Amino acid sequence: MQLKRVVVTGIGTINPLGNNIPEYFDNLDNGTSGASLITRFDASLFKTKFACEIKDFDPEKFGIDKKEARKLDLFAQYAMAATAEAIKDAGIDPEKIDLDRAGVIVGSGIGGIETMFQEIKGYFEGGCTPRFSPFLIPKMIPDIAAGHISMKYGFRGPNFTTVSACASSTHAMTDALNYIRLGKADIIITGGSEAGISVPSIGGFNSAQALSTNNDNYKTASRPFDKTRDGFVMGEGAATLIFEEYEHAVARGARIYAEVAGAGLSADAHHITAPHPDGLGAKQVMKLALQDSGIKPEEVDYINVHGTATPLGDIAELKAVKELFGAHAYNLNISSTKSMTGHLLGATGAVEALACIHAINSGTIPPTINFEHEDPEIDYNLNLTLNKAQKREVNVALNNTFGFGGHNSCIVFRKI
Repeated sequence: MQLKRVVVTGIGTINPLGNNIPEYFDNLDNGTSGASLITRFDASLFKTKFACEIKDFDPEKFGIDKKEARKLDLFAQYAMAATAEAIKDAGIDPEKIDLDRAGVIVGSGIGGIETMFQEIKGYFEGGCTPRFSPFLIPKMIPDIAAGHISMKYGFRGPNFTTVSACASSTHAMTDALNYIRLGKADIIITGGSEAGISVPSIGGFNSAQALSTNNDNYKTASRPFDKTRDGFVMGEGAATLIFEEYEHAVARGARIYAEVAGAGLSADAHHITAPHPDGLGAKQVMKLALQDSGIKPEEVDYINVHGTATPLGDIAELKAVKELFGAHAYNLNISSTKSMTGHLLGATGAVEALACIHAINSGTIPPTINFEHEDPEIDYNLNLTLNKAQKREVNVALNNTFGFGGHNSCIVFRKI
């Protein structure tokens, strides 16, 4: 069977570096930190008092009125906002496409965790009277963002959500790629959304010792590859990509940002939170993604690594890169944009996929900021794009995302 080609024809985002694509790309290039003290709740009792929050978010600016917003958890509002930008960018008119062949596959790691928290809190504060909101379940469930998007635009094709912790949105994009390649759809809205800056999220990740507690230097606390790294910084937001069958895109005169060349999936089968120390799953997932793409390792120009700034994770992932790419590893640009955005959990793969697409179209590699101290366990002969963006031609870019439970995903974009 001849697989169909898949391209990206529209993009949108709302994240700690910007409430739209131009803001995001500009701040990426300039190495801007999205970290700030938490304003969403009183974090004074927590070990971590900062995060990468979205600034000045007004749902009405994205076509979500106040009545509708009350029925949507913040993660769903973010998804709707990013999708509105992407649909407009792609020039998609629902009246001019086959809605039965247009789908929505959007990932989320934890869905409406804030809605769940507030309802449970209200239950106990109200004397344990069972007066839950009728919107509790439809606001909380992770699949509801995809549902609302399909209802707004009338897309009747494949519609579901992938949930695989921090790999969720890359798994969503992988599914979207394959549905179109196999001829099951012409267009799929894909990506991911997360709104995890909440009491249970910060408290839970603190207890798991996963978050940075560098409260005195919160602007630079997300510091991948730095010896003093002490955990990730929580982020939030959404990114939407319009995946479209190539001939369909050409026929309607769509602008094409990049080709989605392939993807890979693997598991560490090692530990619930820690990566395999030798990066076996990470190496395997990149290998599979390249095989799926028909791309040789030496053709890759840029890898946006998972790079969460955890002591074990950064080392294991770079080991995997060196093992797979050999001598070519030293010709690559590597960077972790989580140093700027923080870690958006289930949305992170989609937000970083946009960074890969930007690198392909602009010839600018976004930096890994906040680097100061060398770690003897890291090979700095690798080009980690430290502290400042670099210019180079990018024809092929990879994005890695790994999740608790040992879930690994990698997606490959190619210039077209």
